[in-house]
Amino acid sequence: MTFRQQSAPYAHWEYVHPSSGDRLRVVPERGGLVTEWLCNGREMLYFDQERYADPAKSIRGGIPVLFPICGNLPNDSLPLASSDFTLKQHGFARDLPWEIALLADQSGVMLSLEDCADTWKAYPFGFRIQMEIRPLSAALEITITVSNTSESESEPMPFSFGLHPYFKVTDLSCIDLEGLPGRCFNHLEMAEAETSVQLSRLAEGVDFLAHAAGAVTLVDEQAGTRLQLQHHEPMDLTVVWTEPPRSMVCLEPWTGPRQALISGDRRLQLGIGESTTLSCRYSVS
Repeated sequence: MTFRQQSAPYAHWEYVHPSSGDRLRVVPERGGLVTEWLCNGREMLYFDQERYADPAKSIRGGIPVLFPICGNLPNDSLPLASSDFTLKQHGFARDLPWEIALLADQSGVMLSLEDCADTWKAYPFGFRIQMEIRPLSAALEITITVSNTSESESEPMPFSFGLHPYFKVTDLSCIDLEGLPGRCFNHLEMAEAETSVQLSRLAEGVDFLAHAAGAVTLVDEQAGTRLQLQHHEPMDLTVVWTEPPRSMVCLEPWTGPRQALISGDRRLQLGIGESTTLSCRYSVS
């Protein structure tokens, strides 16, 4: 097992599993971003390193973290009992520095984020996120604990949580997604749609949300690989996003739809001192 800081090809922390040799590369300073997941000798994640090198541009690749919202809010405004707050798309977790540490059993890494002066300007709650990331045999397991650490009485802390992983594919016109329901919600038109129609447009660019009854599998026919997302309630919504000509598919687990903190649809809430645990697993065959 190795867990060390590296400077090339960019500054990051490297973790290598003691038995499988699978590797993670993580940049805690850039939103706790996992930039690489080497599984059985194959790099699973898409990562635009050139774009990453320009801090003025949004990141395309790796596994960005979405908190305390998934998607956006009307006019970026979060109305709470105390006041209205400005909260930009996907929240702030992906833009802040996280802490990183080796898990006690050395099976992976722990990423941690807590509230700070900057977060209180957009989100008036004390919180702590602890994310355990374990590269297992032909799989990546992620367990997240979200806690409300506010010290004074206030309204319950509302939030949504999601992951936004970018997965490499050989050719967008030669992939399939299994396990999705017949209907989905098209984010590009903000309307319900037939899932089969969305899947036929992967190479043109799609952005849709679905509530699958079980696992969802990304099939790359040319590579001969199957990547299965196994997600659990409440983080059991699936978002599929493509951005051609990039050879990648985002297969994302979310707890709630866009604007959940306003509509109340699947909105999560924690009282002071309360915590909840979320989890998902990506397996490769």
